[in-house]
Amino acid sequence: MNISVRKTKDVAIVDFAGRLAVGVGDAVLPAVVNELLDSGFKKILLNLSEMDYIDSNGLGELVQSLKTSRRYGASLRLLKPQDRVAKTLRLTNLLPMFTVYDTESEAMHAFES
Repeated sequence: MNISVRKTKDVAIVDFAGRLAVGVGDAVLPAVVNELLDSGFKKILLNLSEMDYIDSNGLGELVQSLKTSRRYGASLRLLKPQDRVAKTLRLTNLLPMFTVYDTESEAMHAFES
């Protein structure tokens, strides 16, 4: 799992590559989100376009990050999850919890409004 953070205006974009699974960067996602929230970011976009697999542990990390963001009054949204990841989110009925965008420009525009 590779994670990098870009900052565009007042939006933190977290780019993922690889797998979000048990044993592969356990608790990395919540740590990154907590760091961004502590730095004052209220708009977080998780770019899942290069994430090719997520297991139940990874799903738990996503949900935990969403709940933490809400507690801080922040908005955490998803960008372009790959088919396999989107299917997993759909099958577990977690997809409706998240706002999902197909393009980064669409997401950035939505954050502005």
